[in-house]
Amino acid sequence: MTTVVTNEAIAAQVDATTPHNYHPLPVALVSGGGAWVVDVEGRRYLDCLAGYSALNFGHGHPAIIGAAREQLDRLTLTSRAFLHDQLGPFCAELAALAGKDLVLPANSGAEAVESAIKVARKWGYRVKGVRAGQAKIIVAADNFHGRTTTIISFSTDPVAHDDFGPYTPGFQIVPYGDTAALEAAIDADTVAVLIEPIQGEAGVIIPPSGYLADVRRLCTEHRVLFIADEIQSGLGRTGYTFACEREGVVPDMYLLGKALGGGVVPVSAVVADRDVLGVLKPGEHGSTFGGNPLACAVGRAVVGLLRTGEYQRRARDLGDLLDTRLRALLGRGVTGVRVAGLWAGVDVDPALGTGREICERLAARGVLAKDTHGSTIRLAPPIVVTAEDLSWAIDQLEAILGIT
Repeated sequence: MTTVVTNEAIAAQVDATTPHNYHPLPVALVSGGGAWVVDVEGRRYLDCLAGYSALNFGHGHPAIIGAAREQLDRLTLTSRAFLHDQLGPFCAELAALAGKDLVLPANSGAEAVESAIKVARKWGYRVKGVRAGQAKIIVAADNFHGRTTTIISFSTDPVAHDDFGPYTPGFQIVPYGDTAALEAAIDADTVAVLIEPIQGEAGVIIPPSGYLADVRRLCTEHRVLFIADEIQSGLGRTGYTFACEREGVVPDMYLLGKALGGGVVPVSAVVADRDVLGVLKPGEHGSTFGGNPLACAVGRAVVGLLRTGEYQRRARDLGDLLDTRLRALLGRGVTGVRVAGLWAGVDVDPALGTGREICERLAARGVLAKDTHGSTIRLAPPIVVTAEDLSWAIDQLEAILGIT
């Protein structure tokens, strides 16, 4: 007797065998190509989340899959106890893309953030001369940098933060986008300012014009490291290689992840100059899988795609379309829209449903998106999406809002 596999059956199995730390839509995917995916029941969906920007280049990009397949037949892991032939080229190529000297490879985005915290603190003690044990890092309210114990210690989201203490000290929270508050918080023990150039989890929150330039200026004036968490915003998503480029700003450290792994393997990195990352000495930091041959081969393919500028231009052009279509919905079921390249936060009138309910209705019409905070949904399709498919997705949003 053949067992019929359904979305409902898979959802029930997951609920029975894993903790409920996620609340996914009841769609079980089995295949994908480009911007489209297919579930176990054969239904086709336009992916408008792209793995929270981990799939900037779509599902199964031939250059990325080709690099992975070739490396799988050669060597996948050495640990950092030995060298391999992909590590040097990957670090050199990524450093060149970012205009920096060194790359510290890791796996998850949270690991990159944790690494940057360690580096900033040691830099503060060894280079800036901060008092032992007093290093302070300034962060922004409504941030999302990961879910490790140290990172959630400076989260203002009760869901991420509450009931996981005691918390790690050494962080000061200021309002996002508030230059005066940031300047007032900096003191002699401040070693870094850690912010997202655009806050993704908060609802694609774009700071006021000039804010990133102010952060750069204040960090330079006070000899403080500017750490830009570009894990979601970087690598083409906003129409630029890095979202900081929207204001012509260069931070001291880039934190990268998600799209760096091409949707194939988890790859993250801290990218900075030698006078910052050079504070690390043998034995002080490491990762068994960080910088493994497979990850480096995939990362090199991603860097190669970004080097041409094609994807950045495409995200800008499609972003103009996305912005135009979404702004036409203001006052017609939508109360707020924020767009940066091919990334949008859309505030739906709560009278029409929660963000979760809106995403469920979109899924029923073949569009996958994700809610965040109340009635806000995020749209971040792969950069390979066509203009026609993107417009079709907005048509579906219009339909569930009762506009058409």
